[in-house]
Amino acid sequence: MISIFDKEKIRSFASREKMALNSLWKWCLFAAVLGTGMGFLSVLFHFLLEQAALFRTSFPLVVLILPFAGLGIIALYRITGNGNDSGTNRVLSAIHSGKNIPLRVAPLVFAGTFITHMFGGSSGREGAALQIGGSMGHWLGDLFKLDEKDKHILIMCGMSACFSAMFGTPAAAAVFSMEVISVGVMYYAALVPCVISAVLARGIAKAMGVASTSFPIGQLQSIDITIGLRLILLGAIFAAASILFILAMQTAGEALRLFFKNPYMRIFVAGWIIVALSFIFGQDWLGSGINLINDSLAAPCGWYVFLLKILFTSLTLGSGFKGGEIIPSFCVGATLGSFIAPALGLPVDVCVACGMVGVFCGVTNSPITSLIIAVEMFGTGPIYYCIITIAVSYLLSEYFSLYKSQRIVYSKYKTSYINHRSE
Repeated sequence: MISIFDKEKIRSFASREKMALNSLWKWCLFAAVLGTGMGFLSVLFHFLLEQAALFRTSFPLVVLILPFAGLGIIALYRITGNGNDSGTNRVLSAIHSGKNIPLRVAPLVFAGTFITHMFGGSSGREGAALQIGGSMGHWLGDLFKLDEKDKHILIMCGMSACFSAMFGTPAAAAVFSMEVISVGVMYYAALVPCVISAVLARGIAKAMGVASTSFPIGQLQSIDITIGLRLILLGAIFAAASILFILAMQTAGEALRLFFKNPYMRIFVAGWIIVALSFIFGQDWLGSGINLINDSLAAPCGWYVFLLKILFTSLTLGSGFKGGEIIPSFCVGATLGSFIAPALGLPVDVCVACGMVGVFCGVTNSPITSLIIAVEMFGTGPIYYCIITIAVSYLLSEYFSLYKSQRIVYSKYKTSYINHRSE
């Protein structure tokens, strides 16, 4: 408590308040700039990807061009000096180590993801949004000659803005960029700019016709002991699926690099494998997977659906095509949950919802973001169902992560500082 007679404490209080107000004005300004810019850029990105998907589904044989499109992506990255691009990992590394993110990363990811989606690659768009937003945030920090710590905040701010505009979950987007960097530590210094940029970017996207991603959930019964046990089992299954997804992504990339040292040959061969698989199993597994999520809500999926999505996505991203892993992870969880629902005697839509956030949590180690996504996408109805599966998936997914640059700062099993690199 501050005594009105304690002048030293009053001066200290006034100094802290001045610092807080200066920070508030500074971050409101930067967040407004990034939120506005990322909002309009994300709208353009969203509509271009929609047109790419429409083009691919209208002309199914365009998938035959995929291997040659891959050659174009590799050439584009190598010509611009980004041949060793590591995707979202590069953005996370920049926050941990202060590495530079060139401005050219934004248009490269933009173009590479558009080409991948147009010709049939299996990838999402939010991972690309994180890279675009991160690179723009870093560029803004360089432009105004901010110090490294402030640049890190602007990177997170840009990530939140782009993710929010593309996916329509501003609260989750604001928290995700602060949570995903280091497991066990939240970068609360970035809270104000991330929240403002996410809300502003989403407002612009909504005003320009970009709908939020949401799925209807039916009436739910109260959770009793038997349902609770089944939800714990679901969480364990989704944790296993998340580990399988991560290992498949890593193995596909390592195997392709082992057998095909030349990146052009690597993406060309993988492209033809994807083409062959699309003729064998159909084209439902191409693109981001939103179509499969909608189908999984309508009726229980087959056991193979989530496995094929993992296979298609691993080959696509492991070979050098561009895009994101987040919607594919949602798709894996949704289709797996849809398949398991009848066996557990649970509603299909509930298992789909739990699967989406459960696998997402397992592959990103972001339980708070996962819970907020559940509320923003499904409403508050299934929140208790989702939080149980999220918690169990987080615990049992060990230290695996889609992002090699993610740090496990505190143990998942005890209150211990470990600063462990993700698997």
